[in-house]
Amino acid sequence: MDTSNVALTVISLYATRLIKQVNMKGKLKSSLIFDEFPTIFLNNIDGLIATARSNRVATTLGVQDASQLRKDYGKELAEVIVNITGNVISGQVSGDTAKHLSERFGKIQQGRTALSHNRSDTSISKSIQLDHAVPASKISSMSSGEFIGLVADNPDQQINLKAFHNRVLNNHQSLATESAAYKPIPVVRRANAAIIKKGFRAD
Repeated sequence: MDTSNVALTVISLYATRLIKQVNMKGKLKSSLIFDEFPTIFLNNIDGLIATARSNRVATTLGVQDASQLRKDYGKELAEVIVNITGNVISGQVSGDTAKHLSERFGKIQQGRTALSHNRSDTSISKSIQLDHAVPASKISSMSSGEFIGLVADNPDQQINLKAFHNRVLNNHQSLATESAAYKPIPVVRRANAAIIKKGFRAD
């Protein structure tokens, strides 16, 4: 078996154990962060998302595109995972993911102005109609560092402005200077498939 596949399998098994330990009543507050989430498979992840909040566990799933979720978790489970998440933060995406996000942000009343000319007169008509708050075309054309989001609230802590559209402003010169001063992390020991298997069985 490929070393990377062994590592992912071990990570999935350890993550499943960890979830069972922290997602219980009476435990301390904790946060579970899964970056590149579709690369690992966790059984009952929908149950974790649904119950973790009441057990003081914050769950964060990092996904590049919803299509990855459908590919690795199947269409039905992927839809459940996407639909039961309360807070959504997204950068530039396209296709079905952009359409889904646009629908999730809902519609708002927006004013429209139409200008028409003829030989003798110019007329201006104004109307108000429902339209998507954030169109899919806007989501698919966002720049790097630009993101949109939607947050959930509690009955006793209501948020009036749940949706947002922001941009991260970085000082790229300072970041480049800081990165140039980084030192390489020393190698403590090199792991291979045999060491990973041995460590897992020993547990």
